[in-house]
Amino acid sequence: MYHQDWIMRQITSFIHMIGKVLFKKDSVELNIHGESNSEKVHILYERLINLINNLKVNEAEDLLFENIETNDLIYIKIAMDFYDKVNKLSDEELEEADFSREEIKLGLEDILRLYGIKFESLGISRKEY
Repeated sequence: MYHQDWIMRQITSFIHMIGKVLFKKDSVELNIHGESNSEKVHILYERLINLINNLKVNEAEDLLFENIETNDLIYIKIAMDFYDKVNKLSDEELEEADFSREEIKLGLEDILRLYGIKFESLGISRKEY
């Protein structure tokens, strides 16, 4: 149990660090309607939230990666918000969704890699994360 709490806190810290470094914000909470006028982005975000709420996290993650456009930073914001929301699910909910905190970490790493962002450029060593 303690290990899961530690991982959860590490993921939260990592997401907040990304927000601070990339967007100069203390929070990753996303106001999608205030940050994008794109109907495509709004639909994607709403589908992701709906899938998370129905504990279809694997399906949501697949949808995220299928739709990400690395030339638009709104998608990295959506990804950070997505993983933050998934990280806030209880251990029981994650188990029911057949998803793990380790998968959250891997997903975050994959997102950063898609954008060509290295841990070192964020001031983070892999050992810390």
